[in-house]
Amino acid sequence: MINRRIVSYALGRRTYATNARNVINELSSRGLIAQSTSTSLSQVCQNPLTVYCGIDPTAPSLHIGNLLPLITLLHFQLHGHRPIALIGGATGFIGDPSGRATERKLLDVSELERNVELISAQVQQFFNVAGEYSEKRRIEAATSPAISPPEVVNNFDWFRNVTLLDFLRSSGKHAKVNTMLTRDSVSSRLNGSQGISFTEFTYQLLQAEDFHYLYKNYGCRLQIGGSDQWGNIISGIDLIRRRRQPLDIETTGDSQSLPSDGESPVPTPFEPESGEDAYGLTIPLLTTPSGEKFGKSAGNAVWLDRNLTSVFDFYQYFMRVPDSMVGSLMAMFTLLPSYRISDVLRRHQSDPSERRAQRTLAAEVTELVHGVDGVRHAEAATRALFDSRSASSDVDADDVVLALEGDPRLVRVTRQDAWGKPLTSLMKAYGNGVTSRAHVERTLKAGGFYLNNVQVTDPRQTLKPEDGRIAVLRMGSTNHLVLAMVGAEGL
Repeated sequence: MINRRIVSYALGRRTYATNARNVINELSSRGLIAQSTSTSLSQVCQNPLTVYCGIDPTAPSLHIGNLLPLITLLHFQLHGHRPIALIGGATGFIGDPSGRATERKLLDVSELERNVELISAQVQQFFNVAGEYSEKRRIEAATSPAISPPEVVNNFDWFRNVTLLDFLRSSGKHAKVNTMLTRDSVSSRLNGSQGISFTEFTYQLLQAEDFHYLYKNYGCRLQIGGSDQWGNIISGIDLIRRRRQPLDIETTGDSQSLPSDGESPVPTPFEPESGEDAYGLTIPLLTTPSGEKFGKSAGNAVWLDRNLTSVFDFYQYFMRVPDSMVGSLMAMFTLLPSYRISDVLRRHQSDPSERRAQRTLAAEVTELVHGVDGVRHAEAATRALFDSRSASSDVDADDVVLALEGDPRLVRVTRQDAWGKPLTSLMKAYGNGVTSRAHVERTLKAGGFYLNNVQVTDPRQTLKPEDGRIAVLRMGSTNHLVLAMVGAEGL
């Protein structure tokens, strides 16, 4: 029996209560730690710590690969630590070579600035929605009487006025090329056919300077990131250690440090006490079943922005995970306690065809990212598209439309253009990948054409008002068309 000490505290009008459990133990039990730079990190985290995670704005949205670092920051926040999300407005100009076999395409200034704006807002939104998710589940805080709201910072703020000479004297002087060459992000490229540019080769120095800057000005002593960030994190810890020691420079006067206190965007710099160490922690990378890293460049990203990935598709991604992964993903992607996960898996095993574990996982992660309404919309769309036991009248048409907003399978039509028309004609006119009406009729004769999950056998059958405000036409098992009726009484 676990002895739990309950501590309550408030954030605005929210009150949290949580188990008095060390955050490192919590993360470890959930499989969220790949590597740590120190075996004493658990002891260090007994006291409030400032921790940061960097995000480069290489796309206009975060994807589910970014969720694990954000969820890890959330765990630190709920255990009374101070989280910082660093948006790489400066490092985004360069491009991180980690985990890539080819050079990144450089973004233009306007695109990068737009991405910074969008991702900064998205991070804030994540923590706002996650706060509601945590409150609903009465997630309990461990040791701190107060919870720190996340800070979102942009490293362009401290790099913008730094010259190349300044950087070479303050940070480059401490970097050893032989060590830089051993980093996986560099050595893998040197051994490949593409090689690596000097631009991307220096990326690790910029990320190291980020850690040093946050260490000095925010008292940040812990950096977290994906396991491919291990070398970059180590570079930051090494730079912090080396910059504690004076350089042997044969000139008079002081070398300008990076950044100077006068250029700092932080009102009150915070210098940790002499001897306080910096730490690193990496998180397992989210991979596809083939072992590839998720990300925009891989072409299979599931975005957090509902305009890029509909809430329905976001939900369905987690519905499709195999049984072999669902337990570990529930531990990593949700805040469900271990006993609840065990109970869900036990009930799932009694009838795996019901996919109880996947439904729980999909609902939890969708609520964490898109809120309660997002879950309701996604579940309504799932019933409408896949559940033969649900009639069209059993689902809310508005929920289905909102779940599929931006999805090409959703088509708005007037009642005049839809009612009374043959279903085969509607599928030909609006369906994706439908080459001809004869194509639809062949599928119908083979028993593979459906309206609202009911098999259609008559090629002359038309769409009627009683079929509902939405009509789901399906060819085979995956080709869906959702017609939303618009008009005086439509959507």
